[in-house]
Amino acid sequence: MLSHASQAALSLPLPTADGLAFSRALSQHISTEIAAGDGWIGFDRFMSLALYAPGMGYYSGGAHKFGPAGDFVTAPEICPAFAQTLGAQAAQILVLSAPRIIEVGAGTGEFAADLLLELERRGALPDSYAILDLSGELRARQQATLARRTPHLLPRVRWLERLPERFDGLVLANEVLDAMPAHLVLWGPTHIAERGVGVDEGRFVWRDRPASGPLLGRAKVLAGECEIAPGYLSEISLTAPAWITEWAGILGQGALLLIDYGFPRHEYYHPQRSAGTLMCHYRHRSHTDPFYLPGLQDITTHVDFTGIVEAGCQAGLELLGYTTQSSFLFNCGLTEILSRTPVGDALRYLPLANAVQKLVSPAEMGEIFKVIALGKGISQPLLGFATGDRSATL
Repeated sequence: MLSHASQAALSLPLPTADGLAFSRALSQHISTEIAAGDGWIGFDRFMSLALYAPGMGYYSGGAHKFGPAGDFVTAPEICPAFAQTLGAQAAQILVLSAPRIIEVGAGTGEFAADLLLELERRGALPDSYAILDLSGELRARQQATLARRTPHLLPRVRWLERLPERFDGLVLANEVLDAMPAHLVLWGPTHIAERGVGVDEGRFVWRDRPASGPLLGRAKVLAGECEIAPGYLSEISLTAPAWITEWAGILGQGALLLIDYGFPRHEYYHPQRSAGTLMCHYRHRSHTDPFYLPGLQDITTHVDFTGIVEAGCQAGLELLGYTTQSSFLFNCGLTEILSRTPVGDALRYLPLANAVQKLVSPAEMGEIFKVIALGKGISQPLLGFATGDRSATL
């Protein structure tokens, strides 16, 4: 039931029989909620169920997500140099706040292992390294990774079930904001609609309803700020700003360091980006059909970094810096990290250099990925934003 064969999906790899059964079970679960909701749920709810339904969603189920055997590759999976370079910024923040780290959404645990080993190398190990992850399957992989790579550091690591009531130190989140559920909004000639999901003849279909409440208010503000024309379709995330606001109430002294792909608001809602930024990732292929194999593919939207800053500053955080991933990594000493491997050792150096190129090239991750820091009580400029700070563009 609820199969969906879009034109984009026709070129995608077929799932295994077990994978297809898993997706059908989640599709039925979503269909039941749609029926209970008078035949409609907002896209934010569909995205939430597809990614996080307990035991069934993409991130809460057992699908292999990261690396060559998964659906996409994140920066920590490309090479250890990403976490090693970030270690310089982490060490500075720990000195300026407290020797504690929380990583949100730790993936396979490779980033945590690389970062802990680098901080150990620098003599800057945190007293505690906590990981907050919604996926039990991923927590198990993280534990296995750290036990294999950093067994002597395991006593410093713990896993959280929820946000702490108070925290001083460094909060890290790499590619977390893009996976937070977002609303879809269609600005029309006379009214603003929220695009949601229904079911027709066993398939998920788009259905629009008039926007209301906080979503309508936000959409009206954006229409005025960005001169959005009728027929414009895009996303509005209410979840990500709310998450930042929640952290503002938790953080005493320290910083949030967030790495993700996105734009300042005037670029996000640019007239030429009239179909939004919604994207799905399945077996290292990108497409725009969120109804294809729910539970087996990632669903993401880009980040409106202006909205992140607004939420943080209104809740008492200070903007500490905003720049591209490329600038941030070079500011933090990427060249020195690369130089640790001798150029003459071609078998090691060439693969590393190629991986680093993916991290910093404008055609790869260097420009579209941004790094933003928000914090409290940080008394010195952060070294990751020493040059190339783009805070004025937000």
